[in-house]
Amino acid sequence: MPRAQIKDEKMYQRLRDQGESKEKAARIANASAGQGRKKVGRKGGKNPPYTDWTKEELLKRAREIGIEGRSSMNKSELISALRGH
Repeated sequence: MPRAQIKDEKMYQRLRDQGESKEKAARIANASAGQGRKKVGRKGGKNPPYTDWTKEELLKRAREIGIEGRSSMNKSELISALRGH
């Protein structure tokens, strides 16, 4: 059943089937519906890769997006959690 907050239900379901979180799948599906898939696909981040970040920077970012258990994670676990969010 379509949800009002999801603008591209098919893309949302594909992303969920691939293992993406509900939040990430909704964010991508809504962005592609509003801007077009080609434009969203070309859009890239301006930050360096997470592997270049310090642990403190990773903790700060994890706090911003609300990752649970972040204080007990090491750097590689933080990177995995941020990438999976």
